[in-house]
Amino acid sequence: MTANQTKMLQLADERYGKTGIYAVNSWLRLQNECASLPIDQQLDRVNSFFNERTRYVDDRLTWGQDDYWATPLETLGMGQGDCEDFSFAKYVTLHLLGVPVEKLRLTYVRARLTTIDGIRNQAHMVLSYYPTPDSPPLILDSLRSEIMPASQRSDLFPIFSFNTENLWTNGAAAPAGNAVTRLSHWRDVLRRMHEEGVN
Repeated sequence: MTANQTKMLQLADERYGKTGIYAVNSWLRLQNECASLPIDQQLDRVNSFFNERTRYVDDRLTWGQDDYWATPLETLGMGQGDCEDFSFAKYVTLHLLGVPVEKLRLTYVRARLTTIDGIRNQAHMVLSYYPTPDSPPLILDSLRSEIMPASQRSDLFPIFSFNTENLWTNGAAAPAGNAVTRLSHWRDVLRRMHEEGVN
């Protein structure tokens, strides 16, 4: 995966002005700083970058839609997004840093949240990093700053996961099909990202 930096900066200027240019430049600087770091530091830096710089805001307030998957440029430019946007931006950034796609999965989960009204379950998305094909993944989450093994996230119940190559259901080891073909939101955000200069 590569990013056309000139095109992204031009689009950031056109759509979001100086704020957008600053956000994209910060993102590009992050990639330069992380390029030679070991993977554990790359994961930590990328996770912290988006968790600290991006406000968690519902799609209805940001985009006027119930479920809109934003490109990294849109998330950076708006400075806000929901769980899918955080996870996708981290996925793309790590892939641009050279992390193989087979080590990364966007994972839909049911998250058990404790609120002032009690415990409730909520649909949520996280980014899972698999150090090896058989190892339990590390979880990069917009709800927590610390990256933890999935085995320590008893509050998350996986439903399905996917990347640009495959789709997995219910924790199955074998893929259930091609995610780009089967998930229209995924197909759409990849198309828009391509138009913005990330291929």
